[in-house]
This record gives sequence, structure tokens and C-alpha cells, in this order.
Amino acid sequence: MKYLKDFGYMSIIETITDVDNTFLSRRELTCNFAGLAGKLKKLEAVDMVTKEFKLDGKVVIPMRLQTHVGKPIVTGTFFVYEDEGLAKKHVNPTIFSRLEKSKAKLAEAEAAAQEAPTEDKVEDAPAEEAPTEDKVEDAPAEEAPTEESKEEEKSE
Repeated sequence: MKYLKDFGYMSIIETITDVDNTFLSRRELTCNFAGLAGKLKKLEAVDMVTKEFKLDGKVVIPMRLQTHVGKPIVTGTFFVYEDEGLAKKHVNPTIFSRLEKSKAKLAEAEAAAQEAPTEDKVEDAPAEEAPTEDKVEDAPAEEAPTEESKEEEKSE
């Protein structure tokens, strides 16, 4: 029972604080992610928090992910808004631009992953010709023993 997967009943996300900030019309969540230090990305953390707290249809903004020295814990601070316009008014625009960049990279990676299987199918056809190339490669291997015999003659 050394690993987190052995504790099936425990959640990876532990809620530290859950505050309804009525002044700014947002919910502020602070959570610990156990065992994910160095592995957790902001968008993955947003997905996990959205599923854990059932925040579908709301805007979840990762404000901070902080690792702790000597511990495999990541502490994350998230702001949950009902309206994206209100979120853009309250939160620094730099944070939104960084989130958009990472979403764009993720979309590009998915597009490349979808194109890669189609390229593999195209590469399967030349694979049939590969055995003929192996026969060509065998010929130089036969020449190698003759070189070894020459080296033996030199050493005598």
C-alpha cells in the first residue's frame, strides 16, 4: 500500500479552502494534489478541479500551482467565475494569454496525433519492400570475414 493507486477510496485532490467571495462574485478554491509534483500542468489541474467539484459551464482559472520542497504535493489556487466577461475584468490579461497559448499547443498536438496514424498507413506499403533491402545488406556482411582473415594474416 505504498502507492496512491492502492488507496482507491482516497481522492488525489484535497480541499484546503473553499471560499465564496461575494464581493468579487467568484469562488476561490485552494487544493492539494497529492503525488503530482512535477507532473501536473495547469490545464490538467483545471480539468481535475472541474470534474471533482462539478463546475461544468463555469470559468475555472488556475492562478497558482506551487510545489513544496521535499514533498510530492502541489498546492493550487483556482478562481471560479460564472461569467467569462467578469473574469476578464478581474484577472490579469497575461494569465488569459498564457492559457490560450497552452490550449493552442494542446490543439496542435492533438491535430498532429490524428495525422500521424494516417501517415503510418502510408508507410506500411514500403515495408513490403524492406526484405529485399535486407538481402542487399547481407552481402556486405559476407565481405566482413574476408577482412578479418586479412587482419589475421597481418598479425602473424
